[in-house]
Amino acid sequence: MRKRVHRHLGKVVAGAAVAVAGTAVMVAITLPGAAGADEAGGRSAAERADRGTGQEQGAVRPGVVAAAPAEGDRGEGRDPLTADETERVEELALDRRMLRSGQDVEGDRGPQRIAVELAEPELTELDDPAAPRRAEVSFYDYKDDSLVTRTVNLDTGKVEGTDTQRGVQPPLSRAETEEAARLLIADPRGSGLRADYKDATGKELTGPDQLLLNSMVFRANAGTAAALADCGEHRCVRLFAKVRNGPWIDSRDLVVDLSARKVAEVR
Repeated sequence: MRKRVHRHLGKVVAGAAVAVAGTAVMVAITLPGAAGADEAGGRSAAERADRGTGQEQGAVRPGVVAAAPAEGDRGEGRDPLTADETERVEELALDRRMLRSGQDVEGDRGPQRIAVELAEPELTELDDPAAPRRAEVSFYDYKDDSLVTRTVNLDTGKVEGTDTQRGVQPPLSRAETEEAARLLIADPRGSGLRADYKDATGKELTGPDQLLLNSMVFRANAGTAAALADCGEHRCVRLFAKVRNGPWIDSRDLVVDLSARKVAEVR
């Protein structure tokens, strides 16, 4: 028979799936280590280089004209973006102004990278074999809870358009999922999660790397608890945690508001 550990948080649930209830809509499944290693927690190569200078956050440095990123390996037509194209387009999209004014999921400067995707061709280019390749790079700026999408022409290296929206919640990145788990583990409301993990493994739960994580965006509705009323405008996450090589732990009654960096119960 299966062993279930009963706690105020929920139950350790055996099996490969967890039923989803409530007002949330599943938008992404992210497993630690499943994304490419070049993601580096969702930060761009340009941002990593910028952080590596040793300058304090917010310090104004002398103006420098940065060299254009190398083109590297390139795809053709509707081929998926190559690794080189992905890195290059991210550097082109994340300019110094965005880097200095934005804020990522950990509260550091620069918006949170969400995705880099091959853009659809313009209507007038559908039958043109020489149509330029473009990419759409999306960032979530925790400074003002906005989704910024920039379209970059890979042939010219120019940003051709910028779209900024609020109240739009794209799929969660790996870095966001892991940060949500980190906040939950450290919060008093995560005591049940920590206790269930210890019951299942005999070890203390100290970080998200000890778990396999599924994540979903949570939006508030009329019946949502007051503490989560801003979810939808804020970036909120409902987590599903699985012990590595072990059972699922039910934490569906808890939601992490990444924008406010707090944990609250759904009801």
